[in-house]
Amino acid sequence: MTQDQAILFALFGAVFAGLLWGRWRYDLVAFAALLAGVVLGVVPQDAAFSGFGHPAVLVVALVLIVSGGLTRSGAVHLITHTLMDKARGTQAHIALMGGVGAALSGFMNNVAALALLMPVDIAVARKAGRAAGVTLMPLAFATILGGMVTLIGTPPNIIIATIREDELGASFAMFDFAPVGLAVAVAGMAFVALAGWRLIPVREDAGAGEHEYKRYLAELTVPEDNDCVGRRVRDLYEAAEEEDVAIIGLIREGKRRYGTSANTEIRAGDALVLEATPEALEEFRTTLSLSFADKEREERLKAEGEGLTLVEAVVPEGARIAGRSVQAVGLSWRQQTLLLGVSREGRQITERMRQTKLRPGDILLLLAPKERANEVVEWLGVLPLADRGLTVTENSKIWTAIGIFAAAVIAASVGLLYLPVALGIVAVAYVLIGVLPLSEVYEQVEWPVIVLLGSLIPLGSALEDVGGTSLIADGLLTLTTGWPVWAVLAVLLVVTMTLSDILNNTATAVVAAPVAIDMGQRLGVSPDAFLMAVAVGASCAFLTPIGHKNNTLILGPGGYRFGDYWRMGLPLEAIVVAVAVPVIWLVWI
Repeated sequence: MTQDQAILFALFGAVFAGLLWGRWRYDLVAFAALLAGVVLGVVPQDAAFSGFGHPAVLVVALVLIVSGGLTRSGAVHLITHTLMDKARGTQAHIALMGGVGAALSGFMNNVAALALLMPVDIAVARKAGRAAGVTLMPLAFATILGGMVTLIGTPPNIIIATIREDELGASFAMFDFAPVGLAVAVAGMAFVALAGWRLIPVREDAGAGEHEYKRYLAELTVPEDNDCVGRRVRDLYEAAEEEDVAIIGLIREGKRRYGTSANTEIRAGDALVLEATPEALEEFRTTLSLSFADKEREERLKAEGEGLTLVEAVVPEGARIAGRSVQAVGLSWRQQTLLLGVSREGRQITERMRQTKLRPGDILLLLAPKERANEVVEWLGVLPLADRGLTVTENSKIWTAIGIFAAAVIAASVGLLYLPVALGIVAVAYVLIGVLPLSEVYEQVEWPVIVLLGSLIPLGSALEDVGGTSLIADGLLTLTTGWPVWAVLAVLLVVTMTLSDILNNTATAVVAAPVAIDMGQRLGVSPDAFLMAVAVGASCAFLTPIGHKNNTLILGPGGYRFGDYWRMGLPLEAIVVAVAVPVIWLVWI
């Protein structure tokens, strides 16, 4: 072993130790290792930051931006709101929800897919009277499995494709991962839905408190040409129940109707009086295409900035708004902000929202221009609650957003456009048509992951340049001397999977992909087979909550403990190996 190899192995060892320790965030650990590599002379200074312009990094960032646009357009809600069926059995729910999660993960970042579906799953669990932990882990595992089917579904696939392009002259295409990824995903989902979920230890009261949010009394207006016009209020009860919304009454021409409102025929301009959480209110609004207020106010509000945000704030003693109504202080015309709802514990509100005199202790749900939200809160003298990432859906552009994305995927799949270019066009189009406000574009990017990738790629390149990856390949080939190729594939898959269970999966892919190419070339078989083994192994981290971000996301809401994951994860990983190795052999060798 040369001195440079020893230094780089030591740096990677320090990175892995830092990631396992968890004292410092993974991006700081990786960036510090990169700087150390430059100072120690094993990473050339002129290539130190080349990783931040690497196609893999750009694709990961663009996938996150596009995922945000699909969410803001309401495209994902269009698919998921039909899943809110509390009567469906647990096994059927897991199969359906997992299938949708896996399908979404194939075409958007799998972390984003889980983040979108997790509130839906929790809401269904609450309505069905079961613990969220029964279904959250199957959903998380399903999104991980689905991400393996396409190039853009998970970061390891993107990294492996770009490393292949660097080393062998051509990247993998969009659906090159599909034969192996789809076989593994189908087998894995079958296990999870039929038997795996029964292995999860469930704690009935765990995680529930985190999702018991305040319910607000709110109003939503029925616009012209809305499908609700001509229907009776009671006809909306089923849709309201599905979204966990209570319809309390109807407002027409400034007057509230209560007891008789159920049989009232809805007209354009009527306002529905509702009780709901902010998330449920937005889901209900999107489902029925309702408006926040009258058309003139809503259009004026939208024209004020590049996006709208929902703000929750409590009214303290001495606030400007205390003892007054939003109409009296001129909230709409002075601050271009609407009061959507009021939460007042134990007290009934009998006036319209804009005319309600607000009291200390009331919690307000405000719709404000994103860039002015802090100014509005300060002007009112209210105290903002913790930000829960509440977003406003641009549901009028659902099909436009879906069409643009589908066209880009097709263009990239048939080779008309380079994938980063295609995704870049989608991101720009979403901004231009107003699906994703420019002010939110950079908020969609998970910058710590970008720093991690940008730091590790130059280190991985340096390790390969000094022969470090060949050294690792030598060790694995020595260990498997005389073994058939399929057995060597299985060993590489298991080693990669084990690393991914305890380390970040992107870091695992950066290190293991060059080793896979080297092993394939030495054995005289297609390196693609070994790259596919790494792709599967890097993605399939099911034993711990730290191996994949989706595992971490469900830890609190599901009430899980560190040792709960292996109960379903261990047999699932065995199934993955048993299915992936023969499929890789048939397709790629």
